[in-house]
Amino acid sequence: MADSEPSANIRRPRAAPRPLADLVGTTIAESCAQRGLAAVDIVTHWAEIVGEVLAARAAPIRLAWPSRQDMEGTGVLHVRVEGGYAIELQHDAPVVIERINRFFGWRCVGRIALRQGPVAALRPARRRRPEPDAAACASVASRLGSFEDEELARALARLGALVRREADARRSGAAQPAGTFRRK
Repeated sequence: MADSEPSANIRRPRAAPRPLADLVGTTIAESCAQRGLAAVDIVTHWAEIVGEVLAARAAPIRLAWPSRQDMEGTGVLHVRVEGGYAIELQHDAPVVIERINRFFGWRCVGRIALRQGPVAALRPARRRRPEPDAAACASVASRLGSFEDEELARALARLGALVRREADARRSGAAQPAGTFRRK
C-alpha cells in the first residue's frame, strides 16, 4: 500500500543553510535571560559596541530594568571589568552608553554599574592564509618528482609553494602574513 502512494517516494528539499549567528542567538537566549540579559545582542555584539580593546577586559553581566512604577526610567547595565580597566570604563561610560543605545535604536541603558573581577579572555579569530596559486604549486611539483599517492604529491607541492612564498617575503622585507611569527 505504501508503494501506491506517490508522496511516499518524493524527497522533500532540505531547508536552506542558515547563518550561525541566527542559531547562536536562540541558543544562548535562555542563559542570558537567567542572568538578566533579555537582549542577547548586547552579549553577541559587545566587541562591536565597545571596541575590541575594552571588550577584552570587560563583559556585560546583566541588564537591570526599572520597576513597573518607573516605566520612564532606563536600565542599568552591570559590567564585569578587570581592575585597571575599571577606571577607563568609568571614564568612558557616557560614550559606551551612547553606543549601546545607538546599537539598539532606543534609550535602553541610562547607567553602567561596574563589578571588578576577572573576565574570560576572548580568542581572536584565526585568519586563513591565502592559498598559493596553481602556477607556484606546479613549479614546486615539477621539482618534487613522482609519488605513488597523488594526494600526497599535491599536499607537498602546496606546502612547498607556501614555504617559498614566505621565504620570498622575508628576503624582500615585506610584512609577514597574519598568523606567522618571525624568528629573532
